[in-house]
Amino acid sequence: MMLRSCWKSRHKKSCGPASCWIRPGLAALLWLCVTQFICGSEAVGETKNVVQKDAEFDITYNDTVTSENQTIYAFNHTVSRNKTEGVRVSVDVLSQGFESPILFVVRQKQAVLSFQVPLILRGLYQRKYPYNHLGRTLCQPPTRAASETQYFFVDVSTLSSQGTNYQLRVSRVESFTLQTDKKFSFIASPSQPQYFKYVFPDGVDTVIVKVNSDMTFPCSVMSVQDIQCPVYDLDNNVAFIGMYQTMTKKGAITVQRKDFPSNSFYVVVVVKTEDEACGGPLRFYPLRPDELIDAGNRTKVIDVVVSPAINSEVYVMGMLFCLGIFLSFYLLILLVACLENRRMKRREVFLNPADMSPAETGKTPASPYEYGSFADNGSTLSSEAITDSATSTDNNYGYMERSLDSVGRSRQESLSSVEEDDYDTLEDIDSDKNIVRTKKFLCVSDLARKDKRILSKKYQIYFWNIATIAVFYALPVIQLVITYQTVVNVTGNQDICFYNFLCAHPLGALSAFNNILSNLGYVMLGLLFLLIVLKRDIVHNRALVRNDLNALECGIPKHFGLFYAMGTALMMEGLLSACYHVCPNYTNFQFDTSFMYMIAGLCMLKLYQKRHPDINASAYTAYACLAAVIFFSVLGVVFGKGNMVFWIVFSVIHILATLLLSTQLYYMGRWRFDSGVLRRIVYVIYTDCIRQCSGPMYIDRMVLLVMGNIVNWSLAAYGLIERPNDFASYLLAIAICNLLLYFAFYIIMKLRSGERIKCLPLVCILFTAVVWGFALYFFFQGLSTWQKTPAESREHNRDCILLSFFDDHDIWHFLSSIAMFGSFLVLLTMDDDLDTVQRDKIFVF
Repeated sequence: MMLRSCWKSRHKKSCGPASCWIRPGLAALLWLCVTQFICGSEAVGETKNVVQKDAEFDITYNDTVTSENQTIYAFNHTVSRNKTEGVRVSVDVLSQGFESPILFVVRQKQAVLSFQVPLILRGLYQRKYPYNHLGRTLCQPPTRAASETQYFFVDVSTLSSQGTNYQLRVSRVESFTLQTDKKFSFIASPSQPQYFKYVFPDGVDTVIVKVNSDMTFPCSVMSVQDIQCPVYDLDNNVAFIGMYQTMTKKGAITVQRKDFPSNSFYVVVVVKTEDEACGGPLRFYPLRPDELIDAGNRTKVIDVVVSPAINSEVYVMGMLFCLGIFLSFYLLILLVACLENRRMKRREVFLNPADMSPAETGKTPASPYEYGSFADNGSTLSSEAITDSATSTDNNYGYMERSLDSVGRSRQESLSSVEEDDYDTLEDIDSDKNIVRTKKFLCVSDLARKDKRILSKKYQIYFWNIATIAVFYALPVIQLVITYQTVVNVTGNQDICFYNFLCAHPLGALSAFNNILSNLGYVMLGLLFLLIVLKRDIVHNRALVRNDLNALECGIPKHFGLFYAMGTALMMEGLLSACYHVCPNYTNFQFDTSFMYMIAGLCMLKLYQKRHPDINASAYTAYACLAAVIFFSVLGVVFGKGNMVFWIVFSVIHILATLLLSTQLYYMGRWRFDSGVLRRIVYVIYTDCIRQCSGPMYIDRMVLLVMGNIVNWSLAAYGLIERPNDFASYLLAIAICNLLLYFAFYIIMKLRSGERIKCLPLVCILFTAVVWGFALYFFFQGLSTWQKTPAESREHNRDCILLSFFDDHDIWHFLSSIAMFGSFLVLLTMDDDLDTVQRDKIFVF
């Protein structure tokens, strides 16, 4: 082997002994190694020439390399502590059909970069994509000196016996350091990644790095890495360090100074070899496993801009704004309560309670529900007849006229000594139920015959059950989302969570504090609603203690257990929605929707309980049904996407459940689901539709149930045909549609029955309707979606719109919490006009 030239620096032009070998001991050692290498090479019959050239920046070198020669290009440049210049190495192979790749090794003072040309990048299923043109930016380690000259060498070698032509060019990157709020454009490709440096300016602790492109594809990755060597800037290693995310047209990462001790970082942009990670089409599978696939043109024009994020004052302003909005509702409710108490005191002063009997103040409904029509119909017993019948059975089930003393004594008995089952054991009682509940026109007194203490215990179970469910549900949820956030912070993989990255303000370990803070309204307004219900409960109990006839025998029966459950569910919705927004994705979307199902179900149960207190579902049955809904929600999220079998099964179950519930509501529970149910259905169809055509006995109920079946069958058909990806939202839409339908029916029937809506609930209805309208507008803005890939989801990201802190979805949280609170107030107050109306004059619908 011949040494044509020795390694030398640019300021050494000769290769004499004095210049090449400084110390005799070192020279002897090197000579021994070279001798052994020569002997080994001669043993195999190989010779290799090593040529070193002094090279200059911005000059293109055309050369040929074989297995017999190796070329070393020596460069030097001045590095300043106050100014950072990037150095970029570009290589292009001109030969075709060469046997072995060319190996390029760039040796720097504190780093070594090596790559081969053609560069083989792998995709899914081990697809191989060759790239003959490469461009790599050299890592620039920081220098402590004010100015320093650094040397680096580019070694070119190959094992191919054929000559391979290549081009080498080393150039300076003039705009290597990004400027604050200044957009910078560049071009990148899978074999030509780009990265740039950013230094935090004084007084700025947090910045947001925004990367944009007019091109959806090719798919790319943006990464933020610390200033250290090596820089991971290839598709197969960009995820090794720092924070990273895939992107199509938009990408944004919020960076905090505390995470980078050097007060600076690299912004790395890498174009992927395939688009599947961004939701793009997947290329065909090669016929041969080792076949190389032409990737085509995968260059992408990209813009990057680094802007200062919000400061601590904006954080404080956002938190104060959030607290101020919901504390104002506390003040408003307190003001209304004070005015109401003042009005009641004036009424007690100017009105004589002796002149206000329920019979005189009660308002008889208008036609076609005139009370006299009951006697004409003959199918309804008068209140006196009911009393006689109930007392003759010698049991406690029935509406009995009792003296005030007996009422007071009965309320002093222990609640634990009375059980609901004590009233449903005798056959004559069942017969009495059948007579009362199957009348053509029902009054609330017909369905409020059970002892009030029994029903109070029954409905209190709703509250205790949901409180227990909340504890057991929330604890593992909190643990899981903390784990999610930890994984995101440790791995830096920002594709795990579907934030609105353009308005995600971190605080501590949380990545999107604003999305969590905006859920405070659910908790605060849920607590406020519980306080309002508690106040009403205390007032009602005091009225019962003093044997107030209005509280005992007038108005809708007051049972507050479901209201307590609704307030608790609203608070839990806020807590679990906040947990979901710690790291929103499709696997934990159930956290955000579970208590929405609960709220919708409890509201429907409360509407039904108002006029059917004796026959409303028990807490165990209701929560079992809601558990089944959540179970189907999980199945739909996991297995429902594009699964035709699942949608067929779910649609059949949906329709069957609708039919069973319709039958239960129509017959007021007075039917049996047993082996003879089909025979009875056929008999009813024959007698009422074939033998003689007669209309339904309960017209109003039939209208509601027909409309409900039309809505639910339509939703089932829509799901079966369209098979929406967001099954949880589809299931929630079913619940909300049924709730709105029932609520509209209740309001219409209330007005049709001659009842009126007082001023306060009317204001609540109008206010809530307006707020719901605005809330839904912001909800459908869709700032992110886990139905698509993370990169596609980021295309929907938008900047903050309120106080530079809250985005559209935060405003949805604000407005929807207010709207839910208003809806609860409507349910609580809309029958206040009946508080002085006897229950045998309040109709059931």
